[in-house]
Amino acid sequence: MKNNSLRTFLLLALLAAYPPLSTDMYLPAMPLLEKAWGQSTTMLNMTLSGFLLGFCFGMLLYGPISDRFGRKPPLIAGIVIYVIASFISGFVNTIYPLIVLRILQGVGAASSTVIAMAITKDLYSGHERQRILAYMGIIMALAPMSAPVIGGLLLAVLSWHWIFFAQTILGLLSLIGVLLMEEPLQQPSTGGVGAAMSMYLQLLRNRGYCTLVLLFSFIVWAPFAFIGSAKDIYMTQFGLSPQVFGYYFAFNALSLMAGSFACSQAQKRISSENLMLISFSGMLLGGIVLLLQISHGPWSFALPMGILSFFFGLGRPPSNHLVLEQVDHGIGAASSLMVFFYFVLGAFAAWFISLGWKDTIQVIAILAILTNTIALAGSFKLFKRQRELQEKTGTAVTDQQ
Repeated sequence: MKNNSLRTFLLLALLAAYPPLSTDMYLPAMPLLEKAWGQSTTMLNMTLSGFLLGFCFGMLLYGPISDRFGRKPPLIAGIVIYVIASFISGFVNTIYPLIVLRILQGVGAASSTVIAMAITKDLYSGHERQRILAYMGIIMALAPMSAPVIGGLLLAVLSWHWIFFAQTILGLLSLIGVLLMEEPLQQPSTGGVGAAMSMYLQLLRNRGYCTLVLLFSFIVWAPFAFIGSAKDIYMTQFGLSPQVFGYYFAFNALSLMAGSFACSQAQKRISSENLMLISFSGMLLGGIVLLLQISHGPWSFALPMGILSFFFGLGRPPSNHLVLEQVDHGIGAASSLMVFFYFVLGAFAAWFISLGWKDTIQVIAILAILTNTIALAGSFKLFKRQRELQEKTGTAVTDQQ
C-alpha cells in the first residue's frame, strides 16, 4: 500500500475496532465489580448489553446521515460522544450510572464501525474491497486479543477506572485521524434527513440484501454468547486470574485474526460464496467438538472455540462484501442496517447466555451447531439458485469482480 492508502486503512481498522475494544477491555473487571458493588452477574452484564443496545440503535442514525452530509461530520460527532462517555465512566462507582454511560458509549462508537464500513465501499471495489475487509479483520482481531490482557494489566497495576481512561485516549487518537482525513464521499445523497432515512424502506424491499443480512447474522450467536460468558467460564468455573483469563481470551482472538488472514490469502482463488460455505462448515465443526467436551479444563473450552473463531474470521470479510454488493446507493444506510442486525442478535446472545444455565459451555455449543446448520443449508440453497440464474443471464449476481 502507498503511504496515504496505508494511513487510511489503519484509520479504518482502528475505527472498526471500537466495539471489541470497548467490550473486551472491560471484561476482566466485571467479576471484581460484582463483589465490590454487590451485584449479580446478570446485572453486571447489563453494562455489556447496554453498550450493545446503544451501539445498535445509534448506527441506524449515522448511516443515512453520512449518506446525506458526508462521512466526516457524523463520524466526528460520534467519536466526541464516545470520548466524553468513556472519560466520565472512569469516575463512577455505582452500577446504574455506568449502565447509562455504557449506552452513550455505544451510541458514540456506532458511528465508527458503520461509517468505516461505508468508507470501504466509497474507496474500494470488487476484490480490492474484499482484500481490504480481510486486512481490516486481521487488525480488528488484535483488539479482542489484546484488550482483555490490557484490562488485566491495568487492574494489576492501577484500577478498573483506568480501563475507561485508556479507551478515552484511543477515542482521541481516532478523532485526530478523522480530522486529518479527506472527505471520502464524493457524491452525497440529495434531500433532507427524512429522505436519507427513507433508504431503509428501499433496503427492506431489496430481497437479495435482506436475505443475506439475515442469513449471515445468524452465526453471531455463538461468538457473542462466548463474549458474554467467557469471564465466568474461565475465572469462576476454571478458577483463572484476570491476567490468565486475558491470555486465553487472546488465544480466541488470535484464531479470529488467523481466519481473517486466511481469507485475505484465499479470496483471489476461492469465490466469496465458497468461502462462506467453508466458514459455516468449520463453525459447525467447532460447535460439535465443543459439545463433545473430550476432556476437562480451560483448553477443552479454548480449543473448540479457537476452531469456531478461526472460521468466523474466515467468513466475515466475504459476508460483508456479498451484502454490500447488493446495493449501489445509500451505502451508509446499507452498512448501518447490516451491522444493526449483527449486533442486535449479538446483544440478545450476550443476554441469553447469562440466564443461569447449568452448563453454559453446552449452550454455546448447541447455539453454534443450530445457527450454522441453518446458515449452511440456507446459503447452499441460495447460492445454487444464484448460480443457475447467472448461467441463464450470463451475469454475475453476487460476486462482482
